[in-house]
Amino acid sequence: MPFEDELGDALRRTGDGFTSEGRDLVDAGERRGRRMVARRRAAMAGGSALALALIGTAGAYASGLLGPARDGGRANVAASPELPAPGGSAPAQRRSRVGTGAVSAEQLTGVLKQLLPQGTLSNTEARGTEDELGPMVTAVFDDGEGQSRIGFSLHRVDPQGARAEDMLKCPSRTTTKFDSCTSEKLADGSRLHLYKGYVFPDKRADVKSWRAIVVTPQGFMVDAHEENAAEEKGAPVTRPAPPLTIAQLQALVTSPLWHPALNDLPAAGQEEQPGAAARSGAKAVDILEELLRTDGIPVVSRDDDGPDLGYLVLDEGKGKSLVSLQIQTVDPKHPETWADLFTAAETLPDGTKVLTRQQDGEKGGAGVVWWSVEALRPNGTRLIVNAFNAETQSSDATRTAPVLPLQRLKELASSPKWGSEYGQ
Repeated sequence: MPFEDELGDALRRTGDGFTSEGRDLVDAGERRGRRMVARRRAAMAGGSALALALIGTAGAYASGLLGPARDGGRANVAASPELPAPGGSAPAQRRSRVGTGAVSAEQLTGVLKQLLPQGTLSNTEARGTEDELGPMVTAVFDDGEGQSRIGFSLHRVDPQGARAEDMLKCPSRTTTKFDSCTSEKLADGSRLHLYKGYVFPDKRADVKSWRAIVVTPQGFMVDAHEENAAEEKGAPVTRPAPPLTIAQLQALVTSPLWHPALNDLPAAGQEEQPGAAARSGAKAVDILEELLRTDGIPVVSRDDDGPDLGYLVLDEGKGKSLVSLQIQTVDPKHPETWADLFTAAETLPDGTKVLTRQQDGEKGGAGVVWWSVEALRPNGTRLIVNAFNAETQSSDATRTAPVLPLQRLKELASSPKWGSEYGQ
């Protein structure tokens, strides 16, 4: 698929994160699954930093990630698998990752061939350690059982930093469909992430995507992926599963043959901590479950994607229903961040502004309806409570309406509980 088409598709699939209706918060969990795919694609090919900003967060958009893109190459989604540090700029950080060129694109391709089982490589694209976008190789591999897109990228990261943590974390099963995901610590102190899922987090297509990532104590990161098709998108499945077993993929990323190239890259250094300290209170999912105890509806499952995004699946015997809570604290430097979204909102006696919506689901599930309430507290904290008549946003409806009525969602979003957790 041409770059323009792929970028357009990326923007269409993620642009809903920046609408005035607050879908950036509603879809945050799903975007994390997409971001995992996008970052892998970013590592495999050069492209536009714009798409990564859209796939990531509004904060990334505002903090200078929109650096100039580099033309040429088979660009899938974005230029860099890393978000810039607070206050940093994308071009400067790219330059800081450039090596001396001691290991060329051709040499890295040779290492990949050496580590693969018997077969042929074609349609190879590669970058050496001198490239500002970072070293990588991606190609079509054929072992005689069907073509597969396969590739890897090399990086230096802070092994204890947020970027490493984000890459090694398994996505939420509430928003991302996958077969297995593990993260473990190896004997040498390295951390290994093994993932068997699909190119699309909602499994709208059957192209499988298997992935292995290792982060070593010295900050080496090797990120490898394979699909059971010649292309990630737009190509038919060519085999039941990707060619390498998950054990072979692990052996590939943990091979010391990558070390000469990794040593040629400058160390990442210690990541700066965000300006605002992380909230130490209860997780959103815990607060949501506490508030719903008086309803007496059984909780079938629960999940979270960080402290401020939680999911509960409820079922009183009439069908499973997903309820989610997303909380967005305000930046003290920009206290009016969300104010324009609530110009038509109802204002409650305590000053909280409330918006309600009822609409069809947007993630492909048949018959899904989506009810939501947004609340803007006087101190600028924004809360969104959503309910669906299905177990997930992308699965088919299990009941005619969400388990919680709109009035109950409004009570949850405007609960006095938020004053003690997030301030007045």
